[in-house]
Amino acid sequence: MRIDLHAHSTASDGTDTPAELVRNAAAAGLDVVALTDHDTVGGYAEAIAALPPGLTLVTGAELSCRLDGIGVHMLAYLFDPREPELHAERELVRDDRTPRAQTMIDKLRALGVDITWEQVARIAGAGSVGRPHIAAALVELGVVPTVSDAFTPDWLADGGRAHAQKHELDPFDAIRLVKAAGGVTVFAHPAAVKRGRCVPETVLAELAAAGLDGIEVDHMDHDTATRARLRGLADELGLLATGSSDYHGSRKTCRLGEYTTDPEIYGEITRRATGAFPVPGAGGSRHEG
Repeated sequence: MRIDLHAHSTASDGTDTPAELVRNAAAAGLDVVALTDHDTVGGYAEAIAALPPGLTLVTGAELSCRLDGIGVHMLAYLFDPREPELHAERELVRDDRTPRAQTMIDKLRALGVDITWEQVARIAGAGSVGRPHIAAALVELGVVPTVSDAFTPDWLADGGRAHAQKHELDPFDAIRLVKAAGGVTVFAHPAAVKRGRCVPETVLAELAAAGLDGIEVDHMDHDTATRARLRGLADELGLLATGSSDYHGSRKTCRLGEYTTDPEIYGEITRRATGAFPVPGAGGSRHEG
């Protein structure tokens, strides 16, 4: 059973529509895929309508958080998307994305980059505009060779020359809100140092005490030694250790199913969730463990 619990669609900053994402997940041989767009549940309906037989969809989101000035991404799975307090926080984050993007574009233009809002809006399409869309524009303009190369202090990384803040949740609040909505929380790529500063690993113990369910261990931004260290830390703290691709379609080099989650861990996630259930494709299995 192959399970990928972190993927993005055009509802946020991926290049696959939600329908294309689930079709591509099935074609990649996955049994379970999670749709975890940034701060939005806007892709759910399309993904569910297109779900192929034999593929199970886990609904989720990747919540934008910040702790002590450091960006943190919190994966939230199987929460009730109608729960009012969490819904309101997602709306605040999403509504702040456009003015934040405009500020970053202004900063880039001040740095001599011939980027425009129209170019970024075209790349974002119907998605919630974010840094990856601006990074893709920098690639188009030949400023950087890849999207990842835009996430440096020279450009868009936290604290970078063209970075701008947006409304973000405190991760402790995110855990509380997701739990109140019946969901399960997993700290995404906690040691992805190439993206910028990471919170100290001592913070993971505090988050675990506050109800964090797991950490994303197997991820393209973690090398072998980092994955081993995080796996040991997860064991020590009683946290679930997940693995996933963080797929963004053609915007990043990672492939669906490049890293996967153990079926027993997936089963525990579904057992803990009370806000929503995994959605089986027509003729498929629920794969709830």
